Amino acid sequence: MNQLQPLALPPYPFKITEANGQLTLFDELRKKTIIITPEEWVRQHFVQYLINQKNYPKTLMRLEGGLKVNTMARRTDIVVFNTSGEKILMVECKAPSVAITQKVFDQIARYNMSHKVSLLAVTNGLQHYYCRINHVDCTYQFIEELPGFREL
Repeated sequence: MNQLQPLALPPYPFKITEANGQLTLFDELRKKTIIITPEEWVRQHFVQYLINQKNYPKTLMRLEGGLKVNTMARRTDIVVFNTSGEKILMVECKAPSVAITQKVFDQIARYNMSHKVSLLAVTNGLQHYYCRINHVDCTYQFIEELPGFREL
């Protein structure tokens, strides 16, 4: 079995299986078995972090939602909604080998032009960055800790 990289997120007891030399796990949000790529490994851990540590309801999360950026089809990794159906958090996940650079922040900022979410997170599983966006003043502020669901 391939080794899965430990991340700077709490471990979670995923049910991992191997088929045809590929590791898979059951994605409880999408309700299907998926191949574990390095980016998917990060995404699955971050989802569990949101659910188990930050109390975000899994029923209010959507993974790999589609959007258009300058007529190009794109996918957001994780979008979380409040109980009124408004988007409150958008997360961009990268593989652990991908450095979190300005290019990554530019990507989530482009996605956010259509979403208008006030809280953004970028992670490669090893480093996590959180940012509050004020769309009225066109300003942003990095924050140390991701707020829990009840704090939003």
